[in-house]
Amino acid sequence: MTRWPLPSLRHLARLTDEVGIIEHACYERPHCDFGYCTDDAGRLLAVVSKLASEPDARRLATVALRFLTRAYDGGSRFRLRLASDAHWTDDPLSDDAAGRALLGLGTAAAIAPWPEVRTGALALFDAAVGFRSAHPRAMAYAGLGAVAVLGVIADHDGARRLVGDAAHLLPGAALDPEWQWPEPRLSYANALIPEACLAVALARGDRQGAGSALFLLDWLVREESRERWFSFAPVGGRGPGDPKPAFDQQPIEAWAMADACARAYTYTGDPRWADAVRRAAGWFLGDNDVGVAVFDAAVGGGFDGLEPEGVNHNQGAESTLAFVATMAQARALRRRGQAARPRRAAASASSR
Repeated sequence: MTRWPLPSLRHLARLTDEVGIIEHACYERPHCDFGYCTDDAGRLLAVVSKLASEPDARRLATVALRFLTRAYDGGSRFRLRLASDAHWTDDPLSDDAAGRALLGLGTAAAIAPWPEVRTGALALFDAAVGFRSAHPRAMAYAGLGAVAVLGVIADHDGARRLVGDAAHLLPGAALDPEWQWPEPRLSYANALIPEACLAVALARGDRQGAGSALFLLDWLVREESRERWFSFAPVGGRGPGDPKPAFDQQPIEAWAMADACARAYTYTGDPRWADAVRRAAGWFLGDNDVGVAVFDAAVGGGFDGLEPEGVNHNQGAESTLAFVATMAQARALRRRGQAARPRRAAASASSR
């Protein structure tokens, strides 16, 4: 049985100062010159809300929420990057940043155990919930945040409207039997799209939509698999006929796949989805195209990419968040299995 590494927040704590989480690292050291990114603050808030019992979780959640509040530009939009000199860069307002902010805010509003974080996250979510985007991944992140809110506030009008619009804006499977992905190429965080489609469909009681989302996720799992491990689309994406393996493979792909398949397993109970979660986590442990670990066991950080001859040893925010969140999914899956075994044993004993 695989021993999944503990999803420690220690490297994320090292990357996070009083302003926010620093986007890049030079090996394990924060590379402060590159500043901070709103995308990472949103994802940090979501991840630490799920790991609230870990040391530093409350501090990290507080910093992430404060950064998102500072990044909010009104009109459901968020600034993208804060430079190391504490000035916002001239990057255009980002749909992905807004979507990821809403994911973090919705998750914290639903499950964060700290009252000040939960209340502040809901207030900012309410201010930004009018966000809509033609970009599928931005809409997917926002939709997942809204689903989280509806899980605890069933009559939240803004979240309900966002989920309804996401159902129409998120793409479904293509009709081409040779390439059923809804885009010409796989790009980044690919499993996010079917996960959001599934979550939105379930929130609306749409069983047909849920089935369509599972169909698309199943296609992606098969497309991204090579033998018994995942061979993810690289930074440049992958289209029909492109060779496998290809590099530089990113940790965010394993994270998105683990989250999507965990949601599919929760809904269906089908063990093949649990196996896919384990394979996504195994990618970090060396079950990949190169056979090397994509994390630093001593530091607790995720490496920035899988290369043809090894890894990129930098341990930035996105990669570390991906590693921590994926290990959390794998360990949660194991706990579910351990909880189920005594019940099966008791049922078997009672039938004798």
